[in-house]
Amino acid sequence: MKRPSIAARLSLIVSLYTSAILLAVLGVDYLRSLATLEAEIERNTRLQTEATANALEIPLSAAVRTTRALAAALTHGHFDDTGARELLRQGIADNRDVFGATLRFAPNQHGTSRRRDHDCRWRGTDIECLDGRETEPDRPLARAGAPGPDGGLSWSRPYFDDDLGQARMVTLSAAFDGGLVSLDLNLDRLTREVTALRVLDSGHAALLDAAGTFITHPQSGIALRRDIRSMPQALGLDHQPDLVTGLLSGRPGVIDGVSPSGSATRLYHTPIAPTGWTLVVILPADEIDDDVRTLALTTAAIGLLGLALMLLAITLSARAITRPLRRLAAATREVAAGRLDTPLPLHPRDDEIGDLTTGFATMTRSLRDYIERLTASTAAQARIASELHIAHDIQLSILPRRLAPHPAFDLHALVEPAREVGGDFYDCFALDADHHCLVIADVAGKGVPAALFMAVAKTLVKAASAPGRGPAEVLERVNAELARDNPRCMFVTLFCAVLDHRSGELIHSNAGHNPPLLLRAEGSVEPLPSQRQLVLGVMAGAHYRDARTRLAPGDRLLLYTDGVTEAMDADTTLYGEARLREALRALGTGSPRTLVEGLLDEVHAFAGDTPQADDITLMALVYRGPGAPGGD
Repeated sequence: MKRPSIAARLSLIVSLYTSAILLAVLGVDYLRSLATLEAEIERNTRLQTEATANALEIPLSAAVRTTRALAAALTHGHFDDTGARELLRQGIADNRDVFGATLRFAPNQHGTSRRRDHDCRWRGTDIECLDGRETEPDRPLARAGAPGPDGGLSWSRPYFDDDLGQARMVTLSAAFDGGLVSLDLNLDRLTREVTALRVLDSGHAALLDAAGTFITHPQSGIALRRDIRSMPQALGLDHQPDLVTGLLSGRPGVIDGVSPSGSATRLYHTPIAPTGWTLVVILPADEIDDDVRTLALTTAAIGLLGLALMLLAITLSARAITRPLRRLAAATREVAAGRLDTPLPLHPRDDEIGDLTTGFATMTRSLRDYIERLTASTAAQARIASELHIAHDIQLSILPRRLAPHPAFDLHALVEPAREVGGDFYDCFALDADHHCLVIADVAGKGVPAALFMAVAKTLVKAASAPGRGPAEVLERVNAELARDNPRCMFVTLFCAVLDHRSGELIHSNAGHNPPLLLRAEGSVEPLPSQRQLVLGVMAGAHYRDARTRLAPGDRLLLYTDGVTEAMDADTTLYGEARLREALRALGTGSPRTLVEGLLDEVHAFAGDTPQADDITLMALVYRGPGAPGGD
């Protein structure tokens, strides 16, 4: 059988001591009893008001801590859908007054699909979590106010929840980097504590929110429907706006008022710290006088000695009962300082302190396990980052680091992956003494899969190229190999050209790639003529055709991938081919290196702080002609 609670034992001990002391000190004179009892009633009323306010602040403060912890974890952590739901579950389970929690992610500014929202609720004794497709859209967002100054927290106006049978609810929200997390608190237990507060025979309490709306009131039809400014007579403050302002000032105090029947009342008010709410205890003044006179006549013996002994008895009893709590508090301070192996004091009794000790021990073990898992996870992420950095270096080593100079043309290229590794590549190699092959390509997707597919495609292009073989035939051979074993249906856009540096003739074929831009020596910019042809790797047996263009001495050819034209600024505006043409015309008089690096700087300046969404590859060629110094 479970032993009586601490509150019950404390009440019993205080009652026994009080009864004994009252019988021992009977006979104290009437006037002393009158003054003492009046002071005692006021002090007890203040204490009850503050005690009830503290009892209300405990679950509300716990909800604040939980909301801040969830927002901080979501800002600094990386959670998948399962992890996010588990985080909400823990937040709900930590506070039984929390009925549910909601996680909303803001839309992605790059136009991609946003992450799933989540909504977790108590269903009986279990917590049920749904993703954003199964929940009411924007339920917490509609009730949450603008983020307040208290660390980004926002309390909604209290409201009746139809899903819980008109239960009083309030929503606490906190913004994090990427969305909003909200807790729905059930106020029924808190309002019952306020309703149960009684002082003398007819003293009662009311709870107001920060705007003055009644959350609880003894009269029916007032709670959550009327406020103190529109109905001040509900607290005996009719036609006294200054007193209403003082009542909602956020400071404790006492106000003299008048009840609807015309009798004097005394209002004791104190703020509820986390929310800005106000707890008001209304005590009829005539009842105070009646009780004082009645008690003074029947207990004339009560005096200073009796009051002192009673306070001493309460103090001794409280210290004896709360001694285990003090020991537990000392141990928790050690744990809070980071010493998680601190042993907790043993408490053999089956009461609230025993439950608290057991729960805190469980929480400490869970925290220690979490720190160990987090340490292991951090080490694993660092190892993956190191491996990706090595893969980045390997991929760049596949591409030509330095393109060999040639008397008839000058060439420079670079690639900048959006991630550690990417799917763009370029190449330039000699087919024979008079012909060079130029290649630029973009594999669909990013990351490791695209990098692997890129390495295969680059190898196939070089293997398929041969003297006398046109670009279209090279593309057909490469496409046949890529499409033969491609279960994931990956593909690559590719531009291949063969330059005869004696005549300047450029034979080229385009497999779905961005058409290169040709800057003529006289300053005009035009795209290379190209036909719409299928990308490589999608369908075996596809046929490709060549096109021909003749380069004149001084002409410049720019090859690029869509990471250039599809670069976006903070307003999601694309860089576009028109800007690229203007930049090419402005920078075209320089060397290929100057041209490529200048274009890359232009794209970066346009995008600003917007993250790079795709790989960027640029290749620039300046044709000098066979008559150039050292040429053919």
